[in-house]
Amino acid sequence: MPKLPPLPLSVKVSYGVGELAAAVPASLSAFFVLYFFTTVAGLSPALAGAVLLFGRFWDAINDPLIGWLSDRTVSPWGRRYPWMIGGVIPLAISSVLLWTVPPFASQWAIFAYYIALSIFAFAAFTTVQLPYTALAAELADDYDERTDLIGMKSAFSIGGSIVALLMAQVVFARVADPARQYVILGALSASLAVVIIGLCVAGTYRRYWQVQRGRPPLVGSAESPALLPQLRSVFKNRAFRQILGLYLCGWMSVQVTAAMLPYFVGAYMQLPATHFAQMALAVQGTAITMLWGWDWVAKRTGKRTVFLMGAPLAAFALGGLATVQPGQVAWMYTLGVIAGIGVATLYMVPFAMLPDVVDLDELETGLRREGLYFSALVFLQKLGLAMALFISGQVLGWTGYVASAESQPEAALWAIRLLIGPLPALLLAGGLWFCYRYPINRERHQQILLALQSRRQERLDDAAGAGPKAPPSEI
Repeated sequence: MPKLPPLPLSVKVSYGVGELAAAVPASLSAFFVLYFFTTVAGLSPALAGAVLLFGRFWDAINDPLIGWLSDRTVSPWGRRYPWMIGGVIPLAISSVLLWTVPPFASQWAIFAYYIALSIFAFAAFTTVQLPYTALAAELADDYDERTDLIGMKSAFSIGGSIVALLMAQVVFARVADPARQYVILGALSASLAVVIIGLCVAGTYRRYWQVQRGRPPLVGSAESPALLPQLRSVFKNRAFRQILGLYLCGWMSVQVTAAMLPYFVGAYMQLPATHFAQMALAVQGTAITMLWGWDWVAKRTGKRTVFLMGAPLAAFALGGLATVQPGQVAWMYTLGVIAGIGVATLYMVPFAMLPDVVDLDELETGLRREGLYFSALVFLQKLGLAMALFISGQVLGWTGYVASAESQPEAALWAIRLLIGPLPALLLAGGLWFCYRYPINRERHQQILLALQSRRQERLDDAAGAGPKAPPSEI
């Protein structure tokens, strides 16, 4: 089997930049959609959270279906690119419609509008994000090169959050009408997505086909097992189940904190709105800086070790936010920086682990099912966000939070403190337990890769008409 050339930096950057197409609209949603629904669109916190949770129930069907279909896709452009290119225009349209307040007077009519829109919007988002994410396993086989790819993706994911926050700062400063502010943000993120997907495809296309030439022919659609048996099969993979637990716990912790941050800064700390963006930038800016440091550690230890080192820092800092008192602004920002050091590992590690699990699955089944495996992680990414927003909306509603009120009930302030700190810290503790049980290290992956290369070479020889090799006893 021909040896692949080293993964060029240009391919790493081109792959990483593709993350912006999903990261910017996703970050706008994480930071602002609950606030937008309750304050601008006029939904109650309970109905706003229900809209987002409904979308994730739809994603439970939509995500594995698109992952399975992209695995079965055979085209001159490969398996993933047709989905990314075909989905980006619907994604752009839905990015604008999401931030448009419908001209209805009834809360229930507005609720129905966003329920219907979520079906279209979440399907479009998956059509772009999932094949793009699965592409990482098809651009490199090497353990460390995959860490580099996912590190670059993580950097642009965090960078997408920063871009979204900076866009919001500029738009909020220049446009007074709240409804118009969010429409402009949606239009900007839509335009960015179209350009970014074009750059990603152009920069990774050649490398994709270099890798595919060293792999046996894909199983055709007619030969591939049906969706439900494949889903049962992938969930039997022990290493995969540990990644799912790790990621759901870690991602929910981040998203609960992000959802509660504007309420914590404004309602509890009584600070101007500019401090919300500055606090978010402190966390995200530290995280993006630390990615290169954690990548260096991963190459000398392993992916699992990086998470076991970083997640406790994030848990300490997030739990500490519950101790911050109004007026302790410097302490708030200090905890934000410490949290950012650990949060970097939450972005980086799970997606870096998953291609190794896909290799193990190919060794055991003979199938390349990146789309199906990554669909589960992408679904958990979106489910974690929806559950975080749903829980936050319900708790705020139960404790009597009143939108736009100058002061909030004591119960609502306590809820904000508990949601931004102790709950995320507990979730991270669960993620650490799953990570500790993850079974694939560098040495184990090297064994998997050597066995896989031998198996692939045999299949390539068979496909070329060489026929299977005789057993040693017959030579």
